[in-house]
Amino acid sequence: MLSRRKLIKRLSSVPILGGLVGGLPLSLEAEAKPAPKRDLFKEFGIRTFINAAGTLTYMTGSLMHDEVLDAINYGAKEFCLLDEIQDKVGAKIAQMVHSEAAVVTSGAFSGMTLGLAGILTGMDQKKVEMLPHLAGTGMKTEVICQKAHDIVYNHALTNTGCKIVVVETAEDVEKAINEKTALMHFLHIEADKGKIMHEEWVALGKKHNIPTSIDIAADVPPVENLWKFNDMGFHFVVISGGKAMRGPQSAGLLMGKKSIIEAARLHMPPRGFNIGRGMKVNKEEIFGMYVALERFINEDHDKVWRLWEENTAYVENTVKTVNGVTTSVHVPPLGNHTPTLRISWDPARLRITGKDLQEALRKGDPSIEVGGSGPSNIGVTVWMMKPGQEKIVARRIKEELTKAAV
Repeated sequence: MLSRRKLIKRLSSVPILGGLVGGLPLSLEAEAKPAPKRDLFKEFGIRTFINAAGTLTYMTGSLMHDEVLDAINYGAKEFCLLDEIQDKVGAKIAQMVHSEAAVVTSGAFSGMTLGLAGILTGMDQKKVEMLPHLAGTGMKTEVICQKAHDIVYNHALTNTGCKIVVVETAEDVEKAINEKTALMHFLHIEADKGKIMHEEWVALGKKHNIPTSIDIAADVPPVENLWKFNDMGFHFVVISGGKAMRGPQSAGLLMGKKSIIEAARLHMPPRGFNIGRGMKVNKEEIFGMYVALERFINEDHDKVWRLWEENTAYVENTVKTVNGVTTSVHVPPLGNHTPTLRISWDPARLRITGKDLQEALRKGDPSIEVGGSGPSNIGVTVWMMKPGQEKIVARRIKEELTKAAV
């Protein structure tokens, strides 16, 4: 117990600075108030911009909704077991997307690696520890993929140790299938470039008892794609979380057959004897991804689409007033399915290239990033803009095109 002398000495060391407020010295009262929010972008000199290009990874995807951020912050305040939160959140997600099971992954890419790994090893921990070294293990080693679907992201599949076998026709598939075939993989965004469509691909897999998978990383909207391919019979489906759903950019979903998802979980943290140890997803991302998915599914998609159309029309009508400028709007049918504005101009009347316009917008204030450019055109999408930014983008594009008039 403190003596009176020691207590007086300790109190005398506390700076009063004019007295007490609410029982606290003013100096402590000031400390109790939340500090002003730091502008870390400004501190580090990092350029921020209006996104008129879309959900591109190198532009950090999309912006999370407040509900998602609330879920992330909420999850950061308590401990829980990683497997338990994946079990229970995954079960809810599975119901929402019509799959037998689901798990939050560190993006669609990791979902492809983990899904195939689960197919290769099943629940055999010894096999799990062997990946990606397949020789002499008895595990299968080949993935069949259409030539048009064999893109760089298929590295996610070869990370398991498997090799890609490229086909073009159904007859090619029949010839390629053998005792080494582990999976038949499909890429939705390039579906129209291949010769075999979704239903036939699944049917070929079923005929030969080969699992089928599909990558739909950037392929919502439409929202129905979240369950369409599970209903169709693909064994697993992967999607990015940080695009249209506006979940964490570092998260995604692996959904599909229960046996595959359970085996894929053996390749995920908290276990450390596997190829997926670095594909860590924390509790905050799991909650954030769940809330983002829930919000996206329950959104009024017709209302959102009308807003995109209105904002696209505003930009279009503004820039069309510049002599020599023409515009067109199209909607990509498979991925990034949103109104996309193409702004073109007559190079004889406007002395500026698409690249020069892109750079002028980038260097302006505020900085603006637009879509891919050609010799005399650029692309613009509005779906990642904050309210009112479509007006800024329209004005700035018009200004730069007007300056370029001969």
